[in-house]
Amino acid sequence: MSMRKLRLLFLLAAIAVFRAPVAYAADTWVAPRTVYYLTRQQQQFPELKVPPAVGSKEALADLAAVRDWQQKRTEEQCAKARSEAHAEYDEFFGDISPFPRPLPDGAAAIFKRLKAETDWINVKVKDRFKRPRPFESAPDLKHCLDRIGGPSYPSGHATVARIYALVLSHLVPVRRSEFLARADEAALNRVISGVHYPSDIEGGKKLADAVYARFLKRRTFQADMKSLKGYLSVTALPAAK
Repeated sequence: MSMRKLRLLFLLAAIAVFRAPVAYAADTWVAPRTVYYLTRQQQQFPELKVPPAVGSKEALADLAAVRDWQQKRTEEQCAKARSEAHAEYDEFFGDISPFPRPLPDGAAAIFKRLKAETDWINVKVKDRFKRPRPFESAPDLKHCLDRIGGPSYPSGHATVARIYALVLSHLVPVRRSEFLARADEAALNRVISGVHYPSDIEGGKKLADAVYARFLKRRTFQADMKSLKGYLSVTALPAAK
């Protein structure tokens, strides 16, 4: 085989590896590499606070919180957490959504785009810290979900839920507290179910705030927000004065 063909094969192999989605063997979801809203450089968030060090006072408090929830959680709480397993828009906000039901296809496509890019950003941060899940660090802890994979910090569910909430708050500002409270509830469900520490949740929220601030400056995001506003239910809009 000629050297030129060898170089071509090497280049094709490198491209294939670069395009491959990130997936964790124990999980059912993948995070495709996507740069629809932010460039690869803009998807870097080195300023995010590192998780508590193993054995530190903060880490021990984290562990105690998960243990406490394991003792007092109910099957109903576990069922609620399982119903949000894929972090889809309807799983978090379906019953309080300001959009018509079922969610219009155009709006659904935008939320899928938001989730895909947020997932990918979150996975890159997770891979930087590689924090084990609570049940991996403490064998006596048992989670009540189905299959869980990937590092623990920051929580992807907390990140995605807050991104959704910030988008909805921008569209319907008078309901901001309601939307953020729902995102907080979804995030807490990950601690209740035993798959995240409280600090994972806080890290996810801070990452979401940073990501959203960058989204707001991008024309592609601004265009999607304008489209979403057009899909709002009439009853979700403020009454004319």
